[in-house]
Amino acid sequence: MRPALALPVLLLLAACERSGEGAPADAGEAAGDAAAIDVIELDVAEAGRRMAKGELDSRQLTQAYLDRIAAIDDAGPRLNAVIELAPDALAQAETLDAERTAGQVRGPLHGIPVLIKDNIDVAGLVNSAGSLALAEHRPADDAFLVARLRAAGAVVLGKTNLSEWANFRSSRSTSGWSSRGGQTRNPYVLDRNPCGSSAGTGAAIAASLATVGVGTETDGSILCPSAVNGLVGLKPTVGLVSRDGIIPISISQDTAGPMARTVADAAALLTVLAAPDPADPAGARAEGKSADYLAGLDPQALVGKRIGVLRQAMGYHPDVDAATERAIEALRAAGAEVVDPVEIATWRQWGGAEFEVLLHEFKDGLDTYLADSGAPVASLEALVAWNRDNAERAMPFFDQELFEQALAKGPLTDAAYLEARANARRLAGEEGLLALLREKQLDAVVAPTTGPAWPTDPVLGDHFTGAGYGVAAVAGTPSVTVPMGDVHGLPLGLSFMGPAWSEAQLLAMAYAFEQATRARRPPAFTPTLAP
Repeated sequence: MRPALALPVLLLLAACERSGEGAPADAGEAAGDAAAIDVIELDVAEAGRRMAKGELDSRQLTQAYLDRIAAIDDAGPRLNAVIELAPDALAQAETLDAERTAGQVRGPLHGIPVLIKDNIDVAGLVNSAGSLALAEHRPADDAFLVARLRAAGAVVLGKTNLSEWANFRSSRSTSGWSSRGGQTRNPYVLDRNPCGSSAGTGAAIAASLATVGVGTETDGSILCPSAVNGLVGLKPTVGLVSRDGIIPISISQDTAGPMARTVADAAALLTVLAAPDPADPAGARAEGKSADYLAGLDPQALVGKRIGVLRQAMGYHPDVDAATERAIEALRAAGAEVVDPVEIATWRQWGGAEFEVLLHEFKDGLDTYLADSGAPVASLEALVAWNRDNAERAMPFFDQELFEQALAKGPLTDAAYLEARANARRLAGEEGLLALLREKQLDAVVAPTTGPAWPTDPVLGDHFTGAGYGVAAVAGTPSVTVPMGDVHGLPLGLSFMGPAWSEAQLLAMAYAFEQATRARRPPAFTPTLAP
């Protein structure tokens, strides 16, 4: 759920092997209906409006996305973003259409197709974290958040590819590559990387392969792929969205969150995802914290807000800095009081402690998930052995040294772990971001989310230049990225970071910025950048 620490990338263009994608018996008729439906950049509100007026139904919409996946993901540019399709997707849509006809509409997501990252349990579908070791792992039950989506009337369209094991197998792991799914490509420039472990969700939603998508993050894996794929992505406060049924890295930092083409769509999706789960260790803290995030959006939300500019997260690319300067002026023009610069006294001092926490918590959490879900491998130790026995298929490009380091760690009662956990949260949170927000009386801190997408490179690996989101990830507090421009057609995002449970305010400010700038552009599927 985090971008890799030092990430070599191989452009593997093998199409993912999907199950459940056979056409229905009346596929010709369905495809004819879908042909007239333009789903490119279609948002939740417009799809809902058209379904309410009888101009569109969920079955037609779902079929249109299935057709687009076949044309864009499997053929054409071959994004390789969708790893598996739900065989009952059209049946789900038909049931929801019947409910609508009967006057039973569950909410804004009724009949809306959603893609889910392939580390989240969906009953009947594989949940593999991109690993061939789990290629036959079909959980019996939906994750808590998937059950929430179904209850809200969403169509679970399928699963998206990811960086294998959420980029936590090797310090040389490849963003967007998995042994089960192959290499996902960036739809803006096809030989560029989609970033972060939610790479498939980012590429798929950018290319309009579904209306909205769900990603997960430990440190950057919603924010980074959203930014480089021209999306809005929100990493919630830890505990706001249940982690039940998600293959874990860190109980301290893991969360799922929305990835969408607009702030309004992200808000509509978060409204469904956010709910306290008693089975989640952080769920009790979320009691009473969720809201109707869509209702809180306001194009004037920046007026009078104090926004700090975190220039410590700048300076690694002149074009990124220039785009950020334009974004700062847009904030001022929208009525914000810009405090520039501001500094975090403990900037990046939390990294060593964070890594120690992730190693300990990964071992503990993965052992529990594998055993409880009846996975084909029952522990991290068994997984390490499986990878060794199947190295040619499972580890053709990079090893599993992070697995081996985690395997050597002790239980979560170890003094080294407890000290690292306290230090990481203190340095990033109470003495870091939260101290800055408090001392400067800020409503939010902004920073460029990350640099432009780099070329996918099998020899030199990822060219990851810099990022501004890590402090919120380690602090467990929310952050949202919104498009702010581009570099030679490669999207850039601006991140808004705030205190715990400030999702409604961050989304409102991001919405005001989005409405003022209109910076998002659809992808053009350019093969490469000309010299």
